[in-house]
Amino acid sequence: MAKKVLIVDDSRTVRQQLGVVLTEAGYEVVEASDGLDGAEKIAQTSDLAMVICDVNMPRMNGIEMLTFLKQDPRHANLLVLMLTTEGQPALIARAKAAGARGWIVKPFKPDLLLGTVRKLVGAA
Repeated sequence: MAKKVLIVDDSRTVRQQLGVVLTEAGYEVVEASDGLDGAEKIAQTSDLAMVICDVNMPRMNGIEMLTFLKQDPRHANLLVLMLTTEGQPALIARAKAAGARGWIVKPFKPDLLLGTVRKLVGAA
């Protein structure tokens, strides 16, 4: 059974690009359009292997979503990788303190992304 990855990004283009890379590598992909949508999808999907999440999004940003998730014991161990245009050390530190397991700056390189996903959750 393919490992399931949730992509949370307000850019449809980024979700599609990530989806193609992950699907071709054998992962099953679920999409969410912002942090609030992502939190709802996580609540509805019990078998997620990991979440790849943008930071800057409407309604609920990525760090707010991460903080919200980590407060729930059911999701406290869910792996979250941040994928964003942001690269400020203070923001990266905030995300890691909130529970992010990694940080990749957009535009992403498919090999780097897949290597990180495989390192965190294993091959699909």
